[in-house]
Amino acid sequence: MPAECSFSLKQARRLALAAQGFGGRRPPATIKAAGLNRQIERLGLLQIDSVNALVRAHYLPLFSRLGSYPQALLDQAAWSQGRQRTLFEYWGHEASLLPMSMYPLLRWRMQRARQGQGIYAQLARFGQERLGTVRRVLAAVQEQGALGAGSLCTREERAGPWWDWSDEKHALEWLFAAGEVTVAGRRGFERLYDLPERVLPAAILQQPPLDEAQAQRGLLMHAAGALGVATEKDLRDYFRLDPGDSRARLAELLESGDLLSCEVQGWRQPAYCLPQVRVPRRVEASALLSPFDSLIWERSRTERLFDFRYRLEIYTPRHKRVYGYYVLPFLHNERIVARVDLRAERAQGCLAVHAVHEEEPGLDEEGVRALAGQLRQMADWLGLEQIQLNCRRDGAHRLREVLA
Repeated sequence: MPAECSFSLKQARRLALAAQGFGGRRPPATIKAAGLNRQIERLGLLQIDSVNALVRAHYLPLFSRLGSYPQALLDQAAWSQGRQRTLFEYWGHEASLLPMSMYPLLRWRMQRARQGQGIYAQLARFGQERLGTVRRVLAAVQEQGALGAGSLCTREERAGPWWDWSDEKHALEWLFAAGEVTVAGRRGFERLYDLPERVLPAAILQQPPLDEAQAQRGLLMHAAGALGVATEKDLRDYFRLDPGDSRARLAELLESGDLLSCEVQGWRQPAYCLPQVRVPRRVEASALLSPFDSLIWERSRTERLFDFRYRLEIYTPRHKRVYGYYVLPFLHNERIVARVDLRAERAQGCLAVHAVHEEEPGLDEEGVRALAGQLRQMADWLGLEQIQLNCRRDGAHRLREVLA
């Protein structure tokens, strides 16, 4: 690290990529549970999202870093019973899968949720106004074990006033936010809720509670390690801390020397990094990135680091979309060089490439070959026999030739 603790933009990109698990040693041909868990520990969490245009969002970040790994390994880590379970679900950066080691750092958030803080206003109001329903649902979980909202729903209460959720679903989500229940497993994509003591390791639940300041400092330190170099907003966004909490804890970490203040070329805001951070000489990596990947989920940071403006257009009307429905940025070495609109057409057994949009100055021949390799690897990983290139844009013929 330079003595004056300042970084060029290129150095900042390399720090960010290395911190996120790109450009290190080549992953082994066979990924095992230990390697998968190490990668998740590095990131701190995997965001969960219901969109299944390609594959559920939590599977993709590991593919981007490890290549073709058995999805069953992640299912096992997230929802199996016993020692093989190493993850839990909670609100990290939105709904997330997190390593068990993060559980003590989030109990303060559960305590706040019980008081109606840090959760959706409608859910907080439900917890106050429908306490009888909450108690009834908790009693059902205590008596019957892992339950989904559908198995609790009564016809009389099916139409609730909040969103389209039943009262039972609201009660379960309030109990989940408050840490009174946790996710034991999933049926399809439906959460099955059970008591934490029947799901999580006793050693985790019995740890002495951390006060809010301790836990928030721990979350910021983990974010700093996962981001490499970051502004205060970047750090706080990683685990969705409140600005007031984040700034107070950041000041404490700077005073103790656990974090250092630094400058990044072109960034208006001060940046922060771990004292032991080292800039790689280069980062060589090719990866298709999930829209919910922790490398790019903070969009303003993505613009600062990569000069790449990215917005998800799923909820944009078709005629107003610029790039497509489910667009994955393509990382090649130290730049994001293209956007690829992908869909898994499972009934036809093909990976459909609906559009490839190259970023200036365009893909060189190495980049085209790397993209083709990533598409082949993804199709194989998803069990799709062929790649169907539907893009008619200029330049797509080069990709078509390599794929052929």
